[in-house]
Amino acid sequence: MYLPFTILLPFVFTILSPYFVSLTHSKVARLGISTTTRPTETVFASADNSDLNFFYYHQNLDHSTFTPKSYQTFRQRYVINAKHWAGSKANAPILAFLGEEASIESDLYVSFFQDNGPRLKALLVYVEGRTYVDGYGVTSVTGYYGKSVPFGSAEEALKNASTLGYLNAAQALADYAAILMHVKEKYSAKHSPIIVVGGSYGGMLAAWFRLKYPHIALGALASSAPLLYFEDTRPKFGYYHIITKVFKETSKRCYKTIRKSWKEIDRVAAKSNGLLILSKKFKTCAYSIEPYFDIKDFLDSIYAESVQFNGNPGDWVATLCNAIDNPPNRKNYVLDRIFAGVVAYFGNQSCYDTDLVIQPSNNAIAWSWQACKLWGCSEIVIPIGHDKHDTMFQTAPFNMTSFIDDCKSKYGVSPRPHWITTYFGIQDIKLILRRFGSNIIFSNGLADPYSVGGVLENVSGSVVAIKTLNGTHCQDLSSRRKDDPKWLVMQREKEIKTIESWISTYQKDLRGSTCHNKL
Repeated sequence: MYLPFTILLPFVFTILSPYFVSLTHSKVARLGISTTTRPTETVFASADNSDLNFFYYHQNLDHSTFTPKSYQTFRQRYVINAKHWAGSKANAPILAFLGEEASIESDLYVSFFQDNGPRLKALLVYVEGRTYVDGYGVTSVTGYYGKSVPFGSAEEALKNASTLGYLNAAQALADYAAILMHVKEKYSAKHSPIIVVGGSYGGMLAAWFRLKYPHIALGALASSAPLLYFEDTRPKFGYYHIITKVFKETSKRCYKTIRKSWKEIDRVAAKSNGLLILSKKFKTCAYSIEPYFDIKDFLDSIYAESVQFNGNPGDWVATLCNAIDNPPNRKNYVLDRIFAGVVAYFGNQSCYDTDLVIQPSNNAIAWSWQACKLWGCSEIVIPIGHDKHDTMFQTAPFNMTSFIDDCKSKYGVSPRPHWITTYFGIQDIKLILRRFGSNIIFSNGLADPYSVGGVLENVSGSVVAIKTLNGTHCQDLSSRRKDDPKWLVMQREKEIKTIESWISTYQKDLRGSTCHNKL
């Protein structure tokens, strides 16, 4: 089974036979800290732009070789907010947000920084990754991610595997290392401890950065990071098991309606004019009619994202199920009920764009490379499929052979499904990190489908798991609200107190080292 995005991760594209609507290319919600499909209110607190200073750093294209080509550079963006920083003389901390698959503009309002920067008297640093993707193609940006463009133009950077090959996690981590060392020098902050923060894919990068660059980052907060969702560490129950569970607990009737709908879509699609019937039933926009029409992908993505970002803000699963269970005019036909859910999710529109193939964005192409049908024509191969436990969906397990063949066909290269676990060493995370790792927070909400691949138990006294039963994807990084549940308030407070303890211990060690040197 091919999974085009996610979650975190981003969606890539499917071309279907005009006579068959396939579930093979289901779409899980992208890896990222906020939803992109649904128009919604601003999730993050606003910041005064006058406090933000934008910079470009001349970044090496290749950090791993010393060939002439590796010294080519590209301009990588980062942003500094020094409003609340206590300064280098106080060795005040630096909070660094490691950009995930989103442009830097979306990172500037991550509320964890807005809320805790003043409390820590920290310098706030935001670094745009060479891996920014907007999988839906709703934004036109240049480069791998955002405006951080290798090879001078998006067209050249996204040309083929020879240029896309520089888009990988190891290069991204080295980018962050170079910029953070540059920032410390720029602000004469030699002894200011750095805490790296990331959500989703960025959370994975934050944890890996702490492990690979412990001399730069004192600690890491990895929110909703599916570090254990790889071929060598595959969880017993997968992404769609959580989606099934949440819908079933919300409304058994809704769950049964959705479960029944897939076969009904197949039945209608098999008719000679089946796709036209489905297009009218779901009010699809004109250009979504065959051969690019895949209603199952569209619905799958709605159900996935509604669970992944539920409560962040709004109870979207309840909204969907209420509409499906109580359609207008008491229509009982299963597809009428399903369409009522679509309207409740997106609002009443003249038509609904169910197709993601037309005019793919630069960002989607970049993530398609790194992710190739969810993840990894290069390295990040997350084996998400519809397993037998995922009873709200038709069974279609992840097929590694087909996945590899598709990557070969698309890019002429084979993915390395075991490389991430080899490079970062997470096969037996408890055994290894108990002695090797320190100062990492793995935060997860168990209602997040990606939590099945998260670190959910403490590894040691300083590599800790903070989990909440009802939390969703990166909810701890989202904006504080007056009606936040107590468990979410407690989760955030526990995270910041843990970080404060790291900084306090470091400051004591620093003072002791300074006194020793004077002697």
